Amino acid sequence: MIEVQRLSKSYGPVRALDGVSFELGRSEVAGLLGPNGAGKTTTMRILTTYLAPTSGRASLCGRDVLDEPLEVRRNVGYLPENVPLYPEMRVRELLSFRAKLKDVPRSKRRRAVSEALSRCGLGEVEDRSLGKLSRGFRQRVGLADAILADPPILILDEPTAGLDPIQVREVRALIRELGERHTVLLSTHIMSEVEAVCSRAIIIARGRIALDGRLEDFRKGEAIRVEARGAGDAVRRALSAVHGVASARLEWERDGVVSFEVTPTPGEDPREAVSARLVSGGWPLRALEHRRRSLEELFVEAVTRSDLDAMGREAS
Repeated sequence: MIEVQRLSKSYGPVRALDGVSFELGRSEVAGLLGPNGAGKTTTMRILTTYLAPTSGRASLCGRDVLDEPLEVRRNVGYLPENVPLYPEMRVRELLSFRAKLKDVPRSKRRRAVSEALSRCGLGEVEDRSLGKLSRGFRQRVGLADAILADPPILILDEPTAGLDPIQVREVRALIRELGERHTVLLSTHIMSEVEAVCSRAIIIARGRIALDGRLEDFRKGEAIRVEARGAGDAVRRALSAVHGVASARLEWERDGVVSFEVTPTPGEDPREAVSARLVSGGWPLRALEHRRRSLEELFVEAVTRSDLDAMGREAS
């Protein structure tokens, strides 16, 4: 549904995107993550034909963003970071106007507007002027506009910005529902949002893809934290010899107490064996915690690694 091949964008000497490539299939919901200035919004603006790339190609539903921009727009619903609205228009009036612009058939227009109002929780304000709405309601109007023509692809830039916690839950539920029959690419700074609604995360840093993968694969990166009283080298050798332990990394050692991050071999759970080995070796066990690496940890590692790579390229 979305194909991006070595996409680059420069603003004078500044390279906002540098060879970005990824693909999204039908009914896939992906989160585009990255620090401020990483290139997320630039990527989305190119995919929605608001910007032209300096080099590279991008196509949506088989339509090239440079060769067939109007066809691309017919297949995409876009929620920009700052929703442009006519403050003097009423909510239903605006959506009816937008439905005409999106070529929604006249016979289906009223129903499409009513469904968008209902799905985005705008029924109570449908006759209110847009200029009198809170930021949260304006954001929901933008989302209603994005889904109005029922496009196969939705591109959402910070879809929950400005919403209260209840509204955030409602919009996340809506995005999960939309993901059952739409391809969705959304950007956000909120890790929990990606974990709540996305099946895949694409992390971009300094204009390059720093990490791209399915969340279920990220969740397999589990570890065991072991804290015991004893000498670091002796405990490490004992842990490394336990069946099912791939590695044991010392986190800290102080006052005769050591903490290790133990990585299991795939498909193994060596917690009981680790506990038994420490007790039998005379190292009192103080903590044994099974933990998974969070998306936030992966994000920080990917961005930090990207920064170090960039420093290396500049130095060379």
